[in-house]
Amino acid sequence: MGKREYRFIDLFAGCGGLSEGFYRDGYKALLHLEIDEAACKTLRTRMKHYGYSEDDIREAVMCDDITRDGLLEDMDKRIHEPVDIIIGGPPCQAFSSVGRAQDPNGMSNDPRNYLFENYLQVLNHYKPKMFIFENVKGLLTARPKGVKIFDIIVREMSKTYNIVTDPKTLLLNAADYGVPQIRERVIIIGIRKDIDYLDIKDVYNSIPKTHSDTDENLPNYVTVGEAILDLPKLEPGEGENIQRVKPTNLTNAYLKKISNDSGIVYNHSARQHNEQDRERYRILSEHKNWQLKDLQKVRPDLIHHDPKHFGNRYTVQESDRPGKTVVAHLYKDGNLFIHPDPTQARTFTVREAARIQSFPDDFVFEGSRTDQFKQVGNAVPPLMAETFAKTIREYLDIIEEKETKDNEQDVI
Repeated sequence: MGKREYRFIDLFAGCGGLSEGFYRDGYKALLHLEIDEAACKTLRTRMKHYGYSEDDIREAVMCDDITRDGLLEDMDKRIHEPVDIIIGGPPCQAFSSVGRAQDPNGMSNDPRNYLFENYLQVLNHYKPKMFIFENVKGLLTARPKGVKIFDIIVREMSKTYNIVTDPKTLLLNAADYGVPQIRERVIIIGIRKDIDYLDIKDVYNSIPKTHSDTDENLPNYVTVGEAILDLPKLEPGEGENIQRVKPTNLTNAYLKKISNDSGIVYNHSARQHNEQDRERYRILSEHKNWQLKDLQKVRPDLIHHDPKHFGNRYTVQESDRPGKTVVAHLYKDGNLFIHPDPTQARTFTVREAARIQSFPDDFVFEGSRTDQFKQVGNAVPPLMAETFAKTIREYLDIIEEKETKDNEQDVI
């Protein structure tokens, strides 16, 4: 018997990193809700890739504001089947440690602090069997206006869903699931309270880790080099949004998961850099883990920030380690994502960032390059999402089988 086609809604969908994991495991998208038009265009392109009709795509991609009055009524007009699971994560800038540090009020007045309320509103309207809520680690400690936001979220979710509240259980690292990046995220999974024969703790225990930096029985974490060094070399300013490439012999288990045989690479064009930046990038990448204070000793003429306060403003992504967390700030300058190859002396392309996020090579990012970088940085890594989708399927199968059996007994 083939897989059951479970149906999902994706809230704050972005470009669809979380959705991608569910697509890859055979789930059906009923609706993606996203406010950014460029991300919505990416969602439409991806749905077309998966064979959805133009009518389905028109209904399923809702480019709208989740806080708008009347939104739920308009969602109802687009959704014609029962919802098995809701997935998504409200924008996280207001919870991130970087955002809080840069804002004089610690982001306490940012309206995005409370977008989780809109997520819960949709969740309680459709009451799916399960949900996934994703956010940054800072969610656990954020206290806008002196109130711990995590406690509010847990209290409200627990009214209708069984969830785990232990932060150690909720904090998951993308690198453990085959993503070439250290990326810790809060993942709250819920099971509707009337489904009381399932234990939510079992769901977390069932999510299989595929890689480790400590467990000898698992492969080591996937590295930046494994993820990107087969891509065409580019000088700053070179590359195209769509380019045909020659196949390379450089292959590994990770590339086999995400590459395709089309011979086409999307979104692989490099930013233009001035000569001073190129020289900074070249020297820093030659020495892998150097920071500005190290560069100052040999080339003080290249220092234009105080190394004491901006020591990690320039960061080389080392080829023999997993990448640092890809962030949406990448769209501004890319200095945190310097290519490990000193001969290229540049920052990452969108495709390289997407590789570190585990997006498949046939995934096309729409909009300007700035839009594309934002989409990649804000996304949930698809390989991580696929691991969740497969695990959740096991529990949806149990629920489906029990409901079928109960219905048969009612008929008898």
